[in-house]
Amino acid sequence: MPTSAPPPIEYDPPSPGRVKFNAYPDADAWAWSCAVMLAASLRRDLAERGHARLLLSGGTTPAPVYRALSKAPLDWDNIDVALVDERWLQPDDPDSNARLVRENLLQNHAKAAHFEPMTRLGRTLDEAVASANAHARQATTAAVLGMGEDGHTASLFPGARDLPRALSSKSDYVSFDASGCPGAGPWPLRISLTPLGLSKARERLLLVRGDAKRRLLDRALDSDDASVMPVRIAFTTPGATLQIHWCP
Repeated sequence: MPTSAPPPIEYDPPSPGRVKFNAYPDADAWAWSCAVMLAASLRRDLAERGHARLLLSGGTTPAPVYRALSKAPLDWDNIDVALVDERWLQPDDPDSNARLVRENLLQNHAKAAHFEPMTRLGRTLDEAVASANAHARQATTAAVLGMGEDGHTASLFPGARDLPRALSSKSDYVSFDASGCPGAGPWPLRISLTPLGLSKARERLLLVRGDAKRRLLDRALDSDDASVMPVRIAFTTPGATLQIHWCP
């Protein structure tokens, strides 16, 4: 993979929050640039601590970034890959985030990484959440976030009865019931990273594509209510500056 990213187009977003907005002319430049940034973060932690940990989101948007990152010549044996969130599905289910990560990142050089799926055969939901929180005691190098058309990020859906509990949780991960939320589709039961868990990442990236998502992002930046636009936690949660990467 390239060792340096093409220069992005930058502008100041309409928000006083801790945000850096990077725009790219096309999907190829976007994917490689995001992969180069993630590889640099992983390389830094490998050099400083001998170990790195990467939290990844599901969905179709980040798949090209993961494929590009898989080609980075890193010491993947010392990199743990985990999930930002997961549907209550087995990790080999075609609709699971674990399956997406396996098929797009855990290839090429990245095949040597240690992967931490949240769900396992025979594991209860409470056990899965406890395991995710145990793994979260490790330092997190970077968290990759996405944004749904309803303004959700991770599995934090607007209007869900569990949203207030998740936003104020003192745990890194919680179970989440998104019943009645259209954006959750046929998978209302989830496990999700919380703002507390996000706060521990040294880098946080939000991957966005398309003009419709760009307009939604501007609405989120102008909003002041995470219960309506949960993606706001990406830049209001204390900690690292949010790096937004967008392309048409």
